[in-house]
Amino acid sequence: MNFYIQQSIHINMLRIDGITNSSVLQIGSAGLIKPVSYLYNTGGFTEPAPEAVHPSQIMTGVQETTTSTLEAPAVPLQGPVRLHGEENK
Repeated sequence: MNFYIQQSIHINMLRIDGITNSSVLQIGSAGLIKPVSYLYNTGGFTEPAPEAVHPSQIMTGVQETTTSTLEAPAVPLQGPVRLHGEENK
């Protein structure tokens, strides 16, 4: 069975605060969305990465506690990026 859809979509403003590699932004109808992933060596690395450090060994400047709670994220996260022209928002 085939469906033929004609759409007219008007978007005055679309603000996306965050999108990741696995995000899908769909506006309107899509016949088929196939997941795909490509890995590229965009940094031109030629050697293996150095050994990872356990997050509990990262110096955060926070006073040491007796609990086993991690003081740093297990995955280093990038902070929000302020784009040029957004200083007053």
